Amino acid sequence: MLEIRCTGTPYEIGFTHGRLAKEKIDGSISFYAQLFQESCSMGWADVLQEASKYLEPLKKIAPRHLIEINGIADGAGIPFLDILALNVRSEIAFGLFDASRGLKDVPSDGCTSLGWLAGSRSFLCQNWDWRVEQGPNLIICYISHPGLDIPDIAMVTEAGIVGKIGFNSKGVGCCLNAIRCRGLDQSKLPIHFALRTVLESKSRTEAIQRVRSLGVAGGGHILVGDTTGSTGLECTSLWVRELPMDEKGRVCHTNHLILDKSDIDEPPWLEDSPVRLARIRELTSSNSEPTLDTLFDIFKDTQGYPASINRKQHDSSKPETLFSILMDLTSRNAQVTFGRPTEYSERVLLAF
Repeated sequence: MLEIRCTGTPYEIGFTHGRLAKEKIDGSISFYAQLFQESCSMGWADVLQEASKYLEPLKKIAPRHLIEINGIADGAGIPFLDILALNVRSEIAFGLFDASRGLKDVPSDGCTSLGWLAGSRSFLCQNWDWRVEQGPNLIICYISHPGLDIPDIAMVTEAGIVGKIGFNSKGVGCCLNAIRCRGLDQSKLPIHFALRTVLESKSRTEAIQRVRSLGVAGGGHILVGDTTGSTGLECTSLWVRELPMDEKGRVCHTNHLILDKSDIDEPPWLEDSPVRLARIRELTSSNSEPTLDTLFDIFKDTQGYPASINRKQHDSSKPETLFSILMDLTSRNAQVTFGRPTEYSERVLLAF
């Protein structure tokens, strides 16, 4: 797995990312160009036009990250708007889907996430499920901002995308579940910018406040954790609402809105999402002292195969678990395995 370490000014951070991950960024663009055509009936020129709608708002609410994206573009020798399009890929794929094509062409996700405060230890975990064709374009990215009061970051991301799944040197982490609902507000943060905002925060409280203050452009669930526990943030273009820990200290989530959604159009999508949610709750209900090993066993679960927590691409079920991440936020370390957890190809340890 490609590991890159980016430090310096926002532009320097981006330039290093672009220079070292150029081949994988090219792969990301090729993958999403095909996906957007299939799911949204949008050619790449239309995608760039859509991405450009976020430019002026982002100059106001996320200027550093735009500079970083400019650095990625220069480092990779790729036009700026192409990189911006990667960073709003969720808003395009899940907010502009073409219903006339039917559900079969809508991008399938399948991620299962878990935040768990168990005694004195705080865990944040997920299986990230997506199309296997994007697996080769994953990278591990370390980011530091010398001279700025921003924690160091370690994350797994798709090459070219500035914010994804991981944690920071203050023990603040985040996971992501795709949510497919209608409505976009380009004046708010695209969800991958919101993930980066969490990763630059010094506490769960600060992260929640910042995301709620800026808002999120489209649908998604961001699971935010720190050493004191976890909070789910269900996001739509209209609101960001908090899902607190249950009586066992858990926040479990899959790919549908759990909180009141009476003002949101969320068409039927993944039939297995409620099933996986019930399953992750069941698997964690009898374990009062989880460890990274026992958590890893939970994320190996294949009940409901192929659309299980441990997901497999099979026939019409297109997504597969591409990586699993188990973060111990109390100890500020994480285990990442690439591939399905029962047949992973590589394991990487992250630590501060």
